[in-house]
Amino acid sequence: MICVYTELRWPQLCAAIDSAVAQSLAPSDVLVVVDHNEALLARLRARHDGDKVIRVLPNVHDKGLSGARNTGAEAAAGEVVAFLDDDATAEPDWLAVLVSGYTDPVVMGVGGRTLPVWASGRRPAWYPEEFDWVHGASYLGMPVGRARVRNVLGGNASFRRGAFAVAGGFPEGIGRGAGGGRAASAGGGEETELCIRIQQARPDAEFRYDDRAVIHHLVTRERERFRYLCRRSWAEGLSKARVTARVGAEDGLATERAYVSRVLPAGIVRGLRDAVRGRPSGLGRAGAIGAGALITAAGYAVGLRHRARPVEGRRR
Repeated sequence: MICVYTELRWPQLCAAIDSAVAQSLAPSDVLVVVDHNEALLARLRARHDGDKVIRVLPNVHDKGLSGARNTGAEAAAGEVVAFLDDDATAEPDWLAVLVSGYTDPVVMGVGGRTLPVWASGRRPAWYPEEFDWVHGASYLGMPVGRARVRNVLGGNASFRRGAFAVAGGFPEGIGRGAGGGRAASAGGGEETELCIRIQQARPDAEFRYDDRAVIHHLVTRERERFRYLCRRSWAEGLSKARVTARVGAEDGLATERAYVSRVLPAGIVRGLRDAVRGRPSGLGRAGAIGAGALITAAGYAVGLRHRARPVEGRRR
């Protein structure tokens, strides 16, 4: 399944669709779900008119990535539903690796590794790998090889189709594009919330990560800027507040605690050490990690406060 909302990514979208069709393990069908964009819907249907593998569908739910994903999940016929970002391409064995993770019936989802493709040709010297999640890629601190994880990351993920029946699908109140217009969320978190709800409903459920399932994700020049890292960090904090309000802080922040307490401090120390050794970029990386962590925490605090206000009002 590939969800799309804008024609500005047309070349990347076409490449994503082509890579999905060219998998070594042929998909039963490729679902392209268009999020409330009639012009893009018509253009895609014209491109794939008569195609027996590719189905182009309109999002029949609320505007946003969660609604589009739920539309596709409801239309899917296969036992495993794999998700690919509209500005990414999958390696030929991507789908085969994901599907191979479902031999155990308790596995509800399998995710893979997302490598950044920098529009400028190379990673900015100041950009810390610990914050690659900002632009949708796998980040430093994630497992290496194959491992059990709390949740998969939505741009390179798959779910057993029966998992949606367990938890009722992706939450449409959070995640990318939720709400539409100026109020639309720039954060994520919808796949995290879904994975946690599945595990709360079925304590034996497991999610796996396999870094052999590789996709290549475009990082535009705008996303290479420090300003974008700050904006996404703020949005992520707000999203974490929404997620914890739904599933509880114990489950909602289980992975983040280790990331904040171990991965980020180690990254700051490494950056400072590089700076002492005469590598100026190390100071930039250390500063970006510190700024990103503080901004995310501030967004989380503001999100919690905003969600608490209606409750306080009812009490008064």
